[in-house]
Amino acid sequence: MKWELLLAFLGYLGFMIWFGWWVSRNTKGGDDFLLGGRNLPFFLTLGTTVATMVGTGSSMGAVGFAYLNGWAGMIYGLGGACGILLLAKVFAPVREHQFMTMSEEVSYYVGAHPIVKNTIAVFIFIASIGWLGAHILGGGMYLAWLTGLSPFSAKLIIALGFSIYVVIGGYVAVVWTDSIQAVVLFVGFFLMAGVALYEVGGVAEMASAQPVLNQSFLSLDKVGVLPGLSLFFAVLVGVLVAPSFRQRIYSGKHVKSIRQSFYTSGGLYLLFAIVPAIIGMAAFKLNPDLENSAFSFPYMAMELLPFGLAALVIIAGLSATISSASSDAIAAVSVLIRDLYCLVFNRMPHANEVVMLSRFGLVLTIGIALLLALLTNDVIGYITNMIATLMSGLCVSVLFGHFWSRFNWQGVMTALFVSLLVSFAIILTPDWLAYWSNPIIPATTISAILAAVVTLLTPVQTRTSMEALAILKAQREEMQHD
Repeated sequence: MKWELLLAFLGYLGFMIWFGWWVSRNTKGGDDFLLGGRNLPFFLTLGTTVATMVGTGSSMGAVGFAYLNGWAGMIYGLGGACGILLLAKVFAPVREHQFMTMSEEVSYYVGAHPIVKNTIAVFIFIASIGWLGAHILGGGMYLAWLTGLSPFSAKLIIALGFSIYVVIGGYVAVVWTDSIQAVVLFVGFFLMAGVALYEVGGVAEMASAQPVLNQSFLSLDKVGVLPGLSLFFAVLVGVLVAPSFRQRIYSGKHVKSIRQSFYTSGGLYLLFAIVPAIIGMAAFKLNPDLENSAFSFPYMAMELLPFGLAALVIIAGLSATISSASSDAIAAVSVLIRDLYCLVFNRMPHANEVVMLSRFGLVLTIGIALLLALLTNDVIGYITNMIATLMSGLCVSVLFGHFWSRFNWQGVMTALFVSLLVSFAIILTPDWLAYWSNPIIPATTISAILAAVVTLLTPVQTRTSMEALAILKAQREEMQHD
């Protein structure tokens, strides 16, 4: 059955590669390759957003977390839903400014300052590689356990699987394949949850099998209130400032369709939040002695379903990691081509170079992420620590920049590097890390306070919003014309 599952998954990947090529065969130029021509309709924005949200953390990570901690498995979904709803409410209107990357957006808030744009680009590129590594890690662990492949081989298959259709078709291939995978993963996860509830005798029977501490509200008596809040805010911040979700804003047809798709995604994700918890808790009732809680989901599929349905459910789980990975890959290469290329070569790439350079950049980026994925096996820890280290300062910068006109480039730089230092200090101090669970709360709080102080003590930004937009627009036009 292991080889049959592997062949079924490889067949699925083959279809995704063919479909990605087919839908993107008319793609022309860099704007199409990186942003789908900025004309994505509601249903594609919805499909790709949902598929990106149901990623490694909310599938393998959340199910395994629920196996150990009961209803706390819902925290990941609740944080993600709040993040996407907040993103829709506050930031969907930035679509009107025609940004290509989040580094453009943040620099716009502080007068298109080049130091901010370049520094943010580096942070975002590293963060995107981190996200990619998490997806390759999760999917590879999953595939290795199911098929008996070595972890290296499994991670390599996952990385090659999504990289081929992304390199061939770019963003158009990503959003179309994401939309298909969104349907597959929703059907698979809800099917598994329904079967699991039936097998354990319903919600009451499932909950009663949990340890006493796990039966509290969101199992906060087990995980602790502060660690629970830390996980919630880590996921919320990860969605609010993730480059892949920002790219959905920049590529959407208009603000209304973006908001509608994000609100719908948030509602679906709230509904989905309970699914990993049910699967994980049901797995605990059926087998409280699993060697590795991360494999609760495939264990349930293999134990309870006939091969055809088991293959569907397992492919759904792997789709969650692949769809999110492809989105982070294309977000990373957008920053690489739009911002980091200019930083290194002191010019924007010519229009006829963009697609070729983007494909080369995708191979480089995914290769680096694959190397990182070989260094760890802790999916949730990897994700939450990476978010706190690289994205808490970015979150402060985006929120201050959006709401506070006094905010300046010195404040951005303070937020970025203070959050970096605080995160490292907590991660490297076992007692502090045990207390906070992850660094997101202290890193965000301290960086926000110091960024506000530095902003008030330094000169006011004199460049107007219109002047900043004109600078960024002129830079983009260099890339769009030979």
